[in-house]
Amino acid sequence: MLFKRPEILRPPSEWRSYYLPVTFGCSNNTCTFCNFHGVKLQMREVAEVKREIDAVALYHQSGIQIPDMPYVVYAIAQHWDGKKVFLQDGDALVYPFPELKEVLEYLNQKFPRLERVGVYATPGDMLRIGVDELRTLRELKLGIIYMGMESGDDEVLRKVQKGAKSQQIVEAGRKIKEAGILSSITVILGLGGVEGSEKHALATSEGLSEADPDYAGALTLTVVPGTPLYQEWQDGRFHLISPFRSLEELKIMVENSSFSKCFFSSMHASNYFSIRGTLPRDKGGMLRQLESMLAKRDPRMLRPEFLRGL
Repeated sequence: MLFKRPEILRPPSEWRSYYLPVTFGCSNNTCTFCNFHGVKLQMREVAEVKREIDAVALYHQSGIQIPDMPYVVYAIAQHWDGKKVFLQDGDALVYPFPELKEVLEYLNQKFPRLERVGVYATPGDMLRIGVDELRTLRELKLGIIYMGMESGDDEVLRKVQKGAKSQQIVEAGRKIKEAGILSSITVILGLGGVEGSEKHALATSEGLSEADPDYAGALTLTVVPGTPLYQEWQDGRFHLISPFRSLEELKIMVENSSFSKCFFSSMHASNYFSIRGTLPRDKGGMLRQLESMLAKRDPRMLRPEFLRGL
């Protein structure tokens, strides 16, 4: 089957990276809120990955473009400084370890200025791979792993078909840190709906605290047309929380979390209000921002719907 190049989907912090596809889709394609729902996972041949690496290296060295390379390769490469690579797609860590090791070795060989490689991973990916294998990848510049916790509430995780329980996700997060790789964990405000809001927020703060990531990011649920959760919302079986309730959930998570040192943010475009800071150091200031917003409850201070996005 011809490999289908994925659209660019990456964490905000990878905006200066080169986006190198090794997979298409996600191995856990059952999450009811995700636009990967039902999408079949594809693996890219190592030879094809290396051919793209060669093309980018040639372009960087001499400005020469290979005619049959996709336009997007050079659109990204012309602004790339050779320092960071993000491996696509939804969970590139599902790529078989020997092949992934080979790709990273080749990247290091072709780009001597390479500083860091980042990937998305599912909890299942993390539970499958060994710590020694992760350390090997770290030596080859795998420097950060982004993983979705979504919720610390097992009931919410079951309903959205996450494919993992909260303690498994915590274990996966801890394994990243044990391997000496930076961990970045995302959670989703509003995923418990109106009825499960309080429990979702409290359990998520507990799960984040146990995983103790280096970075944590809060997104606000956006129902995606075509997903099962969108249909549940349309049918009245799922009730979206209000914008100010999302800030209340965010406040609960910040207030009840306990980290060694974690950069926590809600800077993602899906959120109605952005905060950022290092916890626990900046907890007081972040809570004061949220308390001020919640006291005023002025809709004009929220990000308008037309500016919100995935």
